[in-house]
Amino acid sequence: MEIKYKINDPITAAQFIEVLNTSTLGQRRPLEDKACMEGMVSNSSLTVSAWDGGRIVGIARSLTDFNFACYLSDLAVSVTHQKSGIGKKLLSITQDQLGPHCTLILLAAPAANTYYERMGLANNPRCWVLDRTSSIR
Repeated sequence: MEIKYKINDPITAAQFIEVLNTSTLGQRRPLEDKACMEGMVSNSSLTVSAWDGGRIVGIARSLTDFNFACYLSDLAVSVTHQKSGIGKKLLSITQDQLGPHCTLILLAAPAANTYYERMGLANNPRCWVLDRTSSIR
C-alpha cells in the first residue's frame, strides 16, 4: 500500500463524510447534515489528506492563523488503515505547515488520549467549551 499525502487539495463533502464514516470519528460528527459538512470542509484553513489510490483514507482538518494557534478539528483514519502510521504522518505534515511559534491544539475523544500522549502532545486541563445549546450568561 502506497499512501499519498496532499496538502489543501480540494475534497468534497462526500469524500470527507466517507473518511469520517470509515473511521471512529464519524460517530461524533453531524454526517447527516450535508450543509454543515460542506461548511466544515470549505472553511478549513488547512487540510492534509491521505489517499490509497483514488480513495481518501485519512484527513487532518485544521483552523489556523499559521503563526500562533492551530486548532486541529478532525484527525480521522479509516479503520482499515489504522495502526500504519497515517495518523502520525498527518499530524507531522500539519505541524510542518505551521510557523515556528504556532501551537497545535486539539480536543480528543477519551479513547484517543493515549494515542496523542504517545505522539508527544501534552495534556492541558485549561480548555473551556461552550456547547451550541448553551448561552453566555
